[in-house]
Amino acid sequence: MSKFKAGVQSIQDAVKKIKTGEILPVYFFFGEDSFSIDNGLKIVENAVKPLLKSDFDFEVFHGDEKSLDEVISFAEAFPFGSEKKLIIFKEFQKVKDKKKLSNYAASPPDFTVLVIIHSGEISNLSSEPYQTLIENRFLFEAKELKGKNLLDWLTGYCESTGKFISEENAQMLLDITGENRSLLEAQIEKICIYLGDKKEITLDSIKGLSTALKEYNIFDLQNAIGKKDEALALKIAFNMLDKGAEPTYIIFMLTRYFTGLSRIAEMTNLKLPDAVAAKIVGTHPYYYKDYLKAKSLYSDSNLYNSVQALLKADVTIKTTSADPKTVITILISEIIQ
Repeated sequence: MSKFKAGVQSIQDAVKKIKTGEILPVYFFFGEDSFSIDNGLKIVENAVKPLLKSDFDFEVFHGDEKSLDEVISFAEAFPFGSEKKLIIFKEFQKVKDKKKLSNYAASPPDFTVLVIIHSGEISNLSSEPYQTLIENRFLFEAKELKGKNLLDWLTGYCESTGKFISEENAQMLLDITGENRSLLEAQIEKICIYLGDKKEITLDSIKGLSTALKEYNIFDLQNAIGKKDEALALKIAFNMLDKGAEPTYIIFMLTRYFTGLSRIAEMTNLKLPDAVAAKIVGTHPYYYKDYLKAKSLYSDSNLYNSVQALLKADVTIKTTSADPKTVITILISEIIQ
């Protein structure tokens, strides 16, 4: 709870209660993580829909189409012969007079489950209707998972599919796919099909899937740049962009790569085992040998120039409407020159 604002629960808290059979009359989901919101909504729907006997007892409204008064009026009306009725009210951030929700949240009817979705942050949680929602424990926040929390989620999700993945390989999968959990789920689904009855998601299975699908990943790009193979690097980068990779992700991962390269000399002087050195520089032990080869081609001056090129590309992508392929082309050219 400490990572959430005072009095505000996480959507995971709501999900845990639903799985024990506790269904609240109001769920107000908000925050940055659309994956958690979608998942929470799906779980509420799965719990309540079996209780509905009429299609008229399930409605989905949007904040730019229905007024809050209309939604509340529908929520307060008795079901059409069902034990419950389910109302989903999306885009609450577009509602003008949000305070009207306070009275309803203070004493909601027990025959209605009202799920409200607010995309993004709420600037003032001490205002209404949020204080009333907090007091009645109806407010749930969706925060983006980062670092260890995201890694734990990924290993847990793999377990839920009947597969095992080590933290080391889970981190590599995160590096390849990025932090979007919907994309990670899709990737795990493809890996499970590729593995068949095998239970462990190994490095070979992750690499094998990419090969089978003829897809390049960030490690392929790093390796091409590490070898100063400009033509191959551009081919891989364009393939990644065409497959949906964000240019900011490519720039971030290459920045991390060159930060790691800058520490190779230190690792060599300390004579650390490859597995330990790989962890320090931020790569998988399998790819550490490629770092060693790359460092022989990149002097300290080259590394400095590469970091400067990455900084320039990052600023360009974030502050202008420049074509991503043009930015990445210039970036790779300036790094490999």
